[in-house]
Amino acid sequence: MLKIFYGIYRSMVAGNGLFYPIFGFASLMFFIYMSFGDIRFGFEEEPQLSFVERNGTQFVLDGKPFYINGWNSYWLMVQSVDDYSRPRVHEMLKGGAKMGLTVCRTWAFNDGDYNALQISPGVYNEQAFKALDYVIAEARQHGIRLLLSLVNNLQAYGGKTQYVKWAWQEGVGLSASNDSFFFDPSIRSYFKNYVKTILTRRNSITGIEYRNDPIIFGWELINEPRCITDPSGDTLQEWIEEMSAFVKLIDKNHLVTVGLEGFYGPNDRKKLTVNPEAWASRLGSDFIRNSQISNIDFTSVHIYPDHWFHEQEVDDFITFVSKWMISHIEDGDKVLNKPVLFSEFGLSDMIKNFSLSDREKMYKTILNISYKSAKKNRSGAGALVWQFLVEGMNEFIDDFGMVPWEKSSTYSIFIEQSCRLAKINGWSQQNTRFKEIC
Repeated sequence: MLKIFYGIYRSMVAGNGLFYPIFGFASLMFFIYMSFGDIRFGFEEEPQLSFVERNGTQFVLDGKPFYINGWNSYWLMVQSVDDYSRPRVHEMLKGGAKMGLTVCRTWAFNDGDYNALQISPGVYNEQAFKALDYVIAEARQHGIRLLLSLVNNLQAYGGKTQYVKWAWQEGVGLSASNDSFFFDPSIRSYFKNYVKTILTRRNSITGIEYRNDPIIFGWELINEPRCITDPSGDTLQEWIEEMSAFVKLIDKNHLVTVGLEGFYGPNDRKKLTVNPEAWASRLGSDFIRNSQISNIDFTSVHIYPDHWFHEQEVDDFITFVSKWMISHIEDGDKVLNKPVLFSEFGLSDMIKNFSLSDREKMYKTILNISYKSAKKNRSGAGALVWQFLVEGMNEFIDDFGMVPWEKSSTYSIFIEQSCRLAKINGWSQQNTRFKEIC
């Protein structure tokens, strides 16, 4: 469009008799461009993208297996609201691309909190929505797919606690329990309205509805769901069935996962042999049962042995991690016939005698198991570390957070994984990004 304006300008200054008609036409075109075309201003021509799909136990992109080395930065949307912090999002996505990472998991929710996306049921903050638009548009520029989570089981950024509060404030809540999020009809209606609003949102920058945007890797229904008031698992199971079907009704393009931690349920024989401790089977979630639902395309598993065990050493954690991952990969291959994504993993720097070398040892174990699964075309589809940040984000650093390029030894671990998977994915000789780093 700007080239057209430039050509018209040259005709005008040439002094021919078409000056005024051309000037009028140019003014009209400029008005149209600034009214509608400027939504893409500042972004390059969008690359042609395909949706990530599933074929049995594998993710597939453009007909080829797609194995993932990625990360979590839950904060992308909230940092995009204000002008002063928005450059952090650009820097993080740019940095991830330079590392050869392919998927970032982040929040697509902020319920009733500061700079909330959803202020109250069905009431949205357009400024916050434009921040999410920016995250998605920026991800396109860097070739980073986004796994977007739709609500939190925890209280951070509102979560199911906020939905229950809203129901009570409107006088329609059935129970004060946070778990009523899963069974209260009014709250289910609130959440469905939110899901529909997100999926049908037209991005103010790209002009693409979210449900039609391939840069979105998939939807995660809820981060780490637990329904402790019903340890049988029936309540959460019914909620997952209903909400996954609802997402698929609106959006047939994207993959859907639950957001599970991966604990085996009360009727699973692995509850005693693989679960970290007895409590893990009494949380109302059930890895196999929840993941078998037809509208769930892939499973999700988290890895936090230092939070799940007490009084154990790092070597014990690593032994558990190997058993934990291999068990779930076997489930993906033999029981579920679905990809298994280890969508969060980390080692806290608050553990006794913490050392960076211990953290890196555990990360290497996780990435090696993921790589070996990919090499054998098995269901272990990749892993997303928790969490990456950029410089100057001290208020967001938890006991797992890191700026990856500040520690060269850690940085190189993720680079190596990107290069190993690039060979399996067939990108090492075709993709400029991987030619540069590998």
